[in-house]
Amino acid sequence: MPSDDELRRLTRRAVAEIIPEEQFIKALKSGTPLRLKMGFDPSAPDLTLGHAVGLRKLRQLQDLGHTVVVIVGDWTARIGDPSGQSKTRPMLTVDQVNANAETYLRQFFKIVDRERTEIRRQSEWFDAFTLTTVVHLTAKFTVAQMLEREDFAQRFNSQKPVGVHELLYPLLQAYDSVAVEADVEFGGTDQKFNLHVGRELQPEYDLPPQAIFLVPLLVGLDGNIKMSKSLGNYVALDDPPGEMYGKLMSIPDTLVADYFELLTDIPDEEVAYIRSSIEKKSQNPMEHKLRLAREIVAQFHGAPAAEEANAEFGRVFRAGEQPEEVPEYGIRFEGDVTTVDVVDVLAASTAAPSRTEARRLLQQGAVEADGSRVTDVRWPVRRGTILRVGKHRFLRIVDTAEGG
Repeated sequence: MPSDDELRRLTRRAVAEIIPEEQFIKALKSGTPLRLKMGFDPSAPDLTLGHAVGLRKLRQLQDLGHTVVVIVGDWTARIGDPSGQSKTRPMLTVDQVNANAETYLRQFFKIVDRERTEIRRQSEWFDAFTLTTVVHLTAKFTVAQMLEREDFAQRFNSQKPVGVHELLYPLLQAYDSVAVEADVEFGGTDQKFNLHVGRELQPEYDLPPQAIFLVPLLVGLDGNIKMSKSLGNYVALDDPPGEMYGKLMSIPDTLVADYFELLTDIPDEEVAYIRSSIEKKSQNPMEHKLRLAREIVAQFHGAPAAEEANAEFGRVFRAGEQPEEVPEYGIRFEGDVTTVDVVDVLAASTAAPSRTEARRLLQQGAVEADGSRVTDVRWPVRRGTILRVGKHRFLRIVDTAEGG
């Protein structure tokens, strides 16, 4: 059973809403181990700090003796979560989903306790579904209920396509709660509708309705919208220490206190002080960012790596030097200089997460070659040219003919 201080931390810090809160608190105080469900669609290989907000809350509850049930959405990922989407997402192949799931499973345990975690794949139950089973499941809800979702309603009213397979997504996610007999389901605020469907579905299968635990959405590096792999504004849990540190130093000042609140364990009083000092401009936000970056890198890579990243950041970004280790990308040179497609190079080398993001960085003037801003997609490079992408990514061009 949690102490009063633990209960306050569990239900107030990094919490958007608990539905119904009384049910959740009563269950915690009962001393009965709870089954805490959180699902992830392996739609891309990286987990991000946005995922970490909910995972950290699960770890806190694990430390009180509760069991986390992680659902690997190897079926729903093929559909693509329609939450917040203005258009239908492309469907993934089974091979794509399985490859992404392997990296997900490794990254989960950077935060949650492996010994108190069940890993469950949707294919355990959905592979056995027949058309009859699907029809029986869909009969428990109406089209009108599905159109209560804001994103579906907006698309329907503006005559944009809503695929029938998308309407299945909330039902499949809800059935996961039935299959694992979840007591509580966790998710971001954009998942509220889906989690309610699970709560409504469980009594249809003679199960008590799960409580709903919503965590805030972490705003991404751009300072505008939630952290998203598809938008490239994210910090991956698997980012190397130096890259993670550099990305965190690039967040807008307005996000610093939120990141401390959602991603660290520093006391609430210190979070309040940081928030106030930034709003009142009574202290340089850079000092808070330096602490934030060290705190988060230490979580995922250890304190020595955090201190090394801090020293490297000071050397590279304050003194204007290059990092000691720069990733290399090989191309074929015919002479001393050759012209490359910069968008292709950035995307293929993963210096940018996608061609779209590479093109955006180029248009914003965020790409340099040997200290000069790159202003065109086609750009001349020489052997050893250093590309700087944004503030914290570097890439050295080498000649494949020389064994680079």
